[in-house]
Amino acid sequence: MPSMFIRVEVEPEAAADRELARKLVEVCPVNIFDLDGEGKAQVVEENEDECVLCDLCVQAAPPGQVKVIKLYESEPSSPARAS
Repeated sequence: MPSMFIRVEVEPEAAADRELARKLVEVCPVNIFDLDGEGKAQVVEENEDECVLCDLCVQAAPPGQVKVIKLYESEPSSPARAS
C-alpha cells in the first residue's frame, strides 16, 4: 500500500552503489531501506510512513540522491476553534 504521509526516493545510481546502500540501511532508525538480492538499496514502502524526518539518509548520500518528500501540508487547512 502506498504511503500517505511520506515518500522516499533514491536515485537509481545511488541505489546501485552497494556501499551507499548498506549505509542507508544502517543509518535509518525505522527500517525504510533494505537490500535487494543484488545488494542494491530499495525502499520498503510499507515502512515509509514511519519516517521521523531525521534526514540521516539524505546526509549519508551525495546531494540530491535521496529525497524525503512530505505528502501533506505542514499548515492546518482550517484554523483550530477555541471552545
